[in-house]
Amino acid sequence: MTKVITYGTYDMLHRGHIRLLQRAKAMGDYLIVGVTAEAFDRARGKLNVKQSTMDRVMAVKALGIADQIIIEEYEGQKIDDILRYDVDIFGVGSGLDALTLSVRALGIGAGDEVIVPANTYIATVLAITANGATPVFVEPDDCFTLDAARIEAAITPKTKAIMVVHLYGQAAKMDDICRIAKAHGLRLIEDCAQSHGAKFGDTMTGAFGDAGCFSFYPTKNLGAFGDAGAVVTDDAELAKTLRMLRNYGSEKKYHNKILGVNSRLDELQAALLHTKLGHLADLIAERERIAAAYLSGIQNPAIRLPKQRENANHVWHQFVIETEDRDSFQQYLAGHGIQTVIHYPIPPHLAECYHYLGHKEGDYPVAERMAKSVLSLPMFNGMKEEEVRYVIETVNGYEKA
Repeated sequence: MTKVITYGTYDMLHRGHIRLLQRAKAMGDYLIVGVTAEAFDRARGKLNVKQSTMDRVMAVKALGIADQIIIEEYEGQKIDDILRYDVDIFGVGSGLDALTLSVRALGIGAGDEVIVPANTYIATVLAITANGATPVFVEPDDCFTLDAARIEAAITPKTKAIMVVHLYGQAAKMDDICRIAKAHGLRLIEDCAQSHGAKFGDTMTGAFGDAGCFSFYPTKNLGAFGDAGAVVTDDAELAKTLRMLRNYGSEKKYHNKILGVNSRLDELQAALLHTKLGHLADLIAERERIAAAYLSGIQNPAIRLPKQRENANHVWHQFVIETEDRDSFQQYLAGHGIQTVIHYPIPPHLAECYHYLGHKEGDYPVAERMAKSVLSLPMFNGMKEEEVRYVIETVNGYEKA
């Protein structure tokens, strides 16, 4: 039986820590996934150790308490599954920084094209144009994510990457998108700003592409006190470049190899995220219960409920319905004390800042229809059952003008 000391989820994603576990397994020794705070406190009084993963390992081995906890799983995952991952994850100042720096680190710039969904939030597109590249919009599918069936028609000799967005908390059709990217030699960037914990098949969003980009803005399912973000990659060279870019282009202090920026995850935000990450599964489960109540309870022919993709889970960052009478419906809900938000009223190709791209109304009719029909119903952790019932009853009471 595998002997494991548990500590924290973040340690599980640290490259050096994973390699330590892999070496321990190869030696037939016990595996240590961090150390409990209680065990560390016991060790600290007897050994001169610091509160780091490696020092905790050393302390536990020295004290002979390695079989304090005997399990074969860690947070629901088999140990062998955990050891499959060999990734770098590091914090940046925001989700936009995560995207922008990932595009830059991949060498994408002026003269290059990046395929992006036409209904995404403007930040996704800003990350492309901030690097001098050109966004090539592709219509969404009926799950609000990039329509894989339309991607190949948009590929040109200038195309360098696909930027997929797991919008509203549901994974895009990643089997087809990964196949297309591989067949055409394109880099793949995932915008996971709204999909913390979402999966396609058995794989988490953020683990498919060259870079997985996360936002921890306070309203996210995994939110900090303020702006924060992170990039996940299993490409060692890409990780090296990204680390320099976020730190003034420096690998060694005062030695600046490349043009970089100052974009680091503040310690206060990291501390909150470290704690909150342990509750993410419960936060998602709560949102799933609210969504299930909406899906079963809302029965109004004027309302189109969101579709759930086969072989994917939805973490419900937003619960987005569609109605042709959106503005009137929103006013009706407001009149009954229910606040709603439009995500998003203007598709990026029609944004004033992108007038220079030459797009006009009618170029992307699916995205434009969604911009005129989508509405996000209340969805937040801590929402009371009576509040959910009130929303359902009020929505069902709406009559189209």
